Amino acid sequence: MPKDASVKEYMSANVVTFSPAMDIHQAINQLIKKRISGAPVVDQTGNIVGMLSERDCMKIALTASYHGEAAGKVSDYMEPVPKTIEADASIVEVASMFLEEGYRRFPVMHDNRLVGQISRRDVLKALEKLW
Repeated sequence: MPKDASVKEYMSANVVTFSPAMDIHQAINQLIKKRISGAPVVDQTGNIVGMLSERDCMKIALTASYHGEAAGKVSDYMEPVPKTIEADASIVEVASMFLEEGYRRFPVMHDNRLVGQISRRDVLKALEKLW
């Protein structure tokens, strides 16, 4: 792999997304069913407006378990300003970002549109080829 390999070569293009108005329990069910640790939240026009992670959902699950309360919508729990990566960013640059940030995945953008998602595992697969 050349050192200038880009995110678009290793990202997942088939991304599960949630809407801000979606019931949080439905979103949690999708995370479990799809075996993913998080997903972008997009509005009706496809603009990314947040990120929902397992960690966000863990808080809801604990509250519901202890108090039996209804949880609400995805917009109540998502991270509203997600950090994103450009599709042409280098894999090495993204690896450094994963070391600095506590995130497990980043939404991938091209021309201000969501085009994919890259995870720590995707980056490890790419970096393995440098060895």
